[in-house]
Amino acid sequence: MSREFPIGLTPPDWLVRNLHSPPAPVNRAAVARAAIAMTLPLAVGMAAGQPAYGALASMGALSGVIGDTADAYRMRILNIAIPQLFGAVGVTLGSLVYGHGWVAVAVVTAVALVSGMISTIGAVASVSGLLLLLNAVVGAGLPMPGAWWLAPVLMTGGGLLVLALALLAWPLRSGVPERAAVADTYRTVSALLTAVGTPSYDDARRTVTQSLNQSYDTVLARRALHHGRSRELTRLLAQLNALTSVVEAAPAAHQAGLPLPPELPGTMGHLAQAVETGYSGPIGLALPEARTETTRAVDHALRHAAEVVTTPDVDPTGIDDRLGRPAALRVRAARAARNVALSAASWRYGLRLALCIGLAQVLVSIVPVPRSYWVALTITFVLKPDFGSVFSRALLRALGTVGGLVVAAAVLSQVPRGWWDIPVMLLLAPLIPALTPRGYGYQTAAITPVILLLSDLLNHQGTGLLLPRLLDSLVGCAIALTAGYLLWPESWRTRVGDRLADAVADTADYLEAAFTPTPADPASRARMRRRLHRDLSVIRTEFQRALTEPPPTGRRAAAWWPLVVAVERVVDATTAARVRTKHGAPLPAPSEVDQILRQLRELAAGIRETTTLYAVRTDLTGPADSVLEPLRQEVAAARAIASPR
Repeated sequence: MSREFPIGLTPPDWLVRNLHSPPAPVNRAAVARAAIAMTLPLAVGMAAGQPAYGALASMGALSGVIGDTADAYRMRILNIAIPQLFGAVGVTLGSLVYGHGWVAVAVVTAVALVSGMISTIGAVASVSGLLLLLNAVVGAGLPMPGAWWLAPVLMTGGGLLVLALALLAWPLRSGVPERAAVADTYRTVSALLTAVGTPSYDDARRTVTQSLNQSYDTVLARRALHHGRSRELTRLLAQLNALTSVVEAAPAAHQAGLPLPPELPGTMGHLAQAVETGYSGPIGLALPEARTETTRAVDHALRHAAEVVTTPDVDPTGIDDRLGRPAALRVRAARAARNVALSAASWRYGLRLALCIGLAQVLVSIVPVPRSYWVALTITFVLKPDFGSVFSRALLRALGTVGGLVVAAAVLSQVPRGWWDIPVMLLLAPLIPALTPRGYGYQTAAITPVILLLSDLLNHQGTGLLLPRLLDSLVGCAIALTAGYLLWPESWRTRVGDRLADAVADTADYLEAAFTPTPADPASRARMRRRLHRDLSVIRTEFQRALTEPPPTGRRAAAWWPLVVAVERVVDATTAARVRTKHGAPLPAPSEVDQILRQLRELAAGIRETTTLYAVRTDLTGPADSVLEPLRQEVAAARAIASPR
């Protein structure tokens, strides 16, 4: 007989969300690169009689493995090479102040301030700031062999080895990652058409948004490195833009409540295959007859997409980037530096990180802690702004460290120091890219034994420091939680409320642009819709982070979550209404549009002014057969959402 689980012992929802780890695909190429890049320097160092040199190069390779996340080859250069340069600066500064007491404390704290501020720029800058601080902490906490310049050279060499391995296939596969990204987006749109009229539609639409974001980022990032127009990239961009009409037609078809004929998503699947292979020949379209304005919209969008996919040459001057073409790299760098210097958020995070690192350095200077750099390393990883909730990362860091120390204990106690370290590293290194997609706790468990094995080759202290490493991790987590989390409470309005209010206000602007007497051009509307969905995707990510935190933040996020979903549905209903009018439905009266605009702007103002949601009765009435009737229902539903007092 089954037993009921005692209610008092049921773990809270925020803890369950933290420990939940959905399965993730393994990048086998990255796994192979990690195994080779981290083992080869170690073997060369052993053969040359300088295992410490090999360990430093392997540490640099570890940094490269952490940054080896891009599919496009040109992005791999940015993701790996630029952080390596910052890492070299960090280890140089750290090694120069090693053993200099309070000077080392001041220098590492200053590096933490700079690291935190530049980490707010973007993904590459975040990894660069991470390696700048990590290597500065390691250099200030461990004695480096050889001259002052040797450690940065060896560590940079290890990271560049990862880059060289990542670029090996570039001559044979140039452009393949970009085509694969666009083809995957076509497949997600095919899945979206399959989900029309079913409960899985909302999830499919969010998947399309994420895929479009990734594809545009991949194609436009590569194109930003080209001073001229690339024929291949122009064609890929045109193929991405061709999806706009299909994605806009999908919500209109979904409102009808009936599944689409299987030939429609099947056609998108054929187009995805053509994009991936670069095929530009004729594609026979076996589309059923379109009888309503919604099916006509889907039919028209599919025919347009097929025409673009099978066009071998695209006029570059006629292509609109939909999200705006990126500026030159030099211009973006100058703009980012200016924004960081003037941004309150950048200073706020930089000061948070500097305070925590400064406290850690002062603590280990006053209290004798063996291999004390581990406290600051823990803080650096836990406080990364783009890696998730600080609370969640502190919890997972502690759990991951425990798991990693179990493995490290077995390795350091049972494996003789020397050549046996080579096969051990060959087994441990691939676990880092294999487990990282599963979550931060898994990544910590994979990295911990690797770092301990490499640092043992530098100072030969063996298993005696395993328990101190656990204590250091707990101390680092405690400092991060108190000085970096509890003492810097972000208001709900700053963290989520203002962002969501901006999204609602932008939705009103989108509606106004679609139905004013002089509506915006299709490209402008497409840019507005894409930015709206991108912003809502960011908001959704922030909500998911907040849900992993204990009350009151987690409880408040759960109460506000339905409003995020409601706003997404309002955007879809607006898009569907515009598509229906384009394909034959009568335009709504201006008074209908003004009524909905007023409700949306009142909702945006209310979100900015409160942290607790209350139901608002709305007087949204209009012709039942109007194209705006579904939108009125969605807006009324959004305003009716309430949370408990």
